[in-house]
Amino acid sequence: MSITDVAVKRPTLVVVLFSILILLGLVSYTSLTYELLPEINSPVLTITTVYPGAGPSEVETAVSKKVENAVATLENLESTQAISQEGVSIVIATLLYGTNVDNALQEAQRKVNAIKSTLPDDAKEPTLGKFSFDEMPIMRIGATSDMDEREFTNLFDKTIQPELARIEGVAKIDITGGENREIKINVNNDKLKYYNISILQVSNAISKANLNFPTGSIKNAEQDVLVRLSGKFTSLNELSNLAVATNGDGSQVYLKDVAELYDSREEATSLTRINGKTSLGVLVTKTSDGNTVGISKDVKETLAAMEKTYTAENMKFTIASDSADFTLEAADSVIHDLVIAVILVAFIMLFFLHNMRNALIVMVAIPASIISTFVVMALLGFSLNLMSLLALSLVIGILVDDSIVVLENIHMHMENGKSAWDAAKETWKEIGISVTSITLVIVVVFLPITFVSGIVSDLLF
Repeated sequence: MSITDVAVKRPTLVVVLFSILILLGLVSYTSLTYELLPEINSPVLTITTVYPGAGPSEVETAVSKKVENAVATLENLESTQAISQEGVSIVIATLLYGTNVDNALQEAQRKVNAIKSTLPDDAKEPTLGKFSFDEMPIMRIGATSDMDEREFTNLFDKTIQPELARIEGVAKIDITGGENREIKINVNNDKLKYYNISILQVSNAISKANLNFPTGSIKNAEQDVLVRLSGKFTSLNELSNLAVATNGDGSQVYLKDVAELYDSREEATSLTRINGKTSLGVLVTKTSDGNTVGISKDVKETLAAMEKTYTAENMKFTIASDSADFTLEAADSVIHDLVIAVILVAFIMLFFLHNMRNALIVMVAIPASIISTFVVMALLGFSLNLMSLLALSLVIGILVDDSIVVLENIHMHMENGKSAWDAAKETWKEIGISVTSITLVIVVVFLPITFVSGIVSDLLF
């Protein structure tokens, strides 16, 4: 018994089967995430090491070459590239496509840890990362207010940034622009010579005095209290009265005797403007399994609440770019295509066949087929992105073509006096193989492309 015979003789079974598929499809749809692009991990690792005050040649010799030699023995390594700039070393390791990037990252971390002791003492801890579209910001926001820029930046660092980072699905919040407080110490060289002290003595005196550290504990029969020395400077006056040296007669040389101190701002290294107005830039990055659309909605609600909280400061947030908008537009386009397809096919059936029953069949069958597809997408871990939505749009066209051809042939047999059951069976015998072959042509066209290696294969998978 063919599938057509089962469908014709057991209509209740078909109704139950499609009802189950539609129910599972609706449930699966709720678990799908909206993304701009599919998850793609390019096999590229970066090792960044900051070496303050070093020139490019010194960075290359003392850092870049050592790190590059360490990662040169990575498995499936294709090539390495080292970029040595003033104060920073960047080593880029490109792996063969298909390599497990997470495992390679752990292996690279072990190799870099093994050579950390050979790096200069002033060099910062090397940081490793991998290139991924998931690590690109999904939202770029500009924040403005009537507050002093230093106070505004401090408010963001201490309050607003942590609150945004707590949103479910948010991996990190990066702040660009703004002004941070900086104490500038302009040392007078003539005064250093007069007191016979060096700039290194001044630097060491400041670094040793500006510390917080534990000193032990006080114990008794009832409790054990930890004691911590708080030596951080709290005001400019404390810093200016810091003793940096002692003369031969026992008198002390204070920092204010050899330098001028200013409570100033850090030199700006990045600027952010929204509509020509200087602002703080906020970059929102999601986790690998985060829902772009859901995160965007939660962030907007949080920003709206903050604007109400800081109404007195006239705090405003302007969204410069939001990838969720493009994703929703793509999803709306697919739904738009689906509705138009259903309406057009139903109209064609009415216009040419003058049969309301055929029109209703199409209006039910096409949406049911699309909704059932969500079950497979959820099982394969797909998301609603530009590529998968494009595929759904393509499928709608195929369904429309097949529906018109099959229903028209059934209608023709019914006009010749056959029953609906017999007409459906005869249609399968006559054009079933042809319709199946036409549909399989689409598979034949796209299937070989998926065997191509590289990002194209991941996109089309």
